[in-house]
Amino acid sequence: MEAPVFEEFDPASDCDCPGCVHWRRVIPPSSLPGPVGHPAARGALLLAAAAGAVLAAGQPVPAVAAAHGPARPGDPRGDEPDTPQGDQAPLHGPGRGPAEPGAGGELPATTRAAIINRAKKWVASRVPYSNTEYWPDGYRQDCSGFVSMAWNLPGNEWTGSLSTFGVRISRDQVQPGDMLLFHNAADPQNGSHVVLFGGWADYTHTYYLAYEQTRPHTRGQSTPYAYWSNSDRYVPYRYKGLAEERSGAGVSAPGATSSRYPGRSFFGPGADNPHVTRLGEQLVKKGFGTYYTSGPGPRWGEADRRGVEAFQRAQGWRGGAADGCPGPETWRRLFS
Repeated sequence: MEAPVFEEFDPASDCDCPGCVHWRRVIPPSSLPGPVGHPAARGALLLAAAAGAVLAAGQPVPAVAAAHGPARPGDPRGDEPDTPQGDQAPLHGPGRGPAEPGAGGELPATTRAAIINRAKKWVASRVPYSNTEYWPDGYRQDCSGFVSMAWNLPGNEWTGSLSTFGVRISRDQVQPGDMLLFHNAADPQNGSHVVLFGGWADYTHTYYLAYEQTRPHTRGQSTPYAYWSNSDRYVPYRYKGLAEERSGAGVSAPGATSSRYPGRSFFGPGADNPHVTRLGEQLVKKGFGTYYTSGPGPRWGEADRRGVEAFQRAQGWRGGAADGCPGPETWRRLFS
């Protein structure tokens, strides 16, 4: 009987999956010779060695599970946050802080586009997770510090205080820049977490783009609503100081459920807003949604352009009149 071949692997050294955390605790770094430096990898090799010894004795060996593997989308074991948070604190260090509250104590005004843009800066910088360290902008590098930063709050809040800066809303009202908050009042350090809603990722409104501060660093990824775990305990809130944009191709949402034409600037490359989702849903209803592979979403893509172009050509339009970008007449006919 041939001995099985075990593949050596070496995941990232800062991995925080359960397998890696376990092997870092039980195996000293110098336990194994050679270049294998990752705890989960060393654990896998030890398991392989043990299996080989049993094979040599002629005994049957059950399959050995890998100590580490890539997190599967939708698998809460791979995406559940391990995010201890800090307490309320002022902005830290000489970093540039947010606008000061007004004389009447009102919160600094901000827009949905500004909230998302600030969140994206941390994602692009891959800010490391920490409940004790502060980024140069003065905000703590944990989940609540991240939302405090995105909302431009005067200080660092925590999951037990963030709700006081928002207005509770329902699921069908949630829009980019709102937060989804789970505060475990009985044990705040056990599961409490907060994320920013970045827009729906599919037309069924089952998945959304979540911006969050979690291990090992800030990320934005498609996430089941409301979260991978404790989903029924997350509550959506809208920032009290929100000032809605009147135009632009950012994440403004006024009139997203209206049939009124929002303006050409809400569509085209780079657009990411609820009007794009509404356009796609109407294309599907009218029979022009065949280009979507996963359903319409808030981010403008080639499927949106081709669907609009097909609809325009169905009206008998050619040339520049069928450019794939909805104008006032395209919108009127599409929603009539």
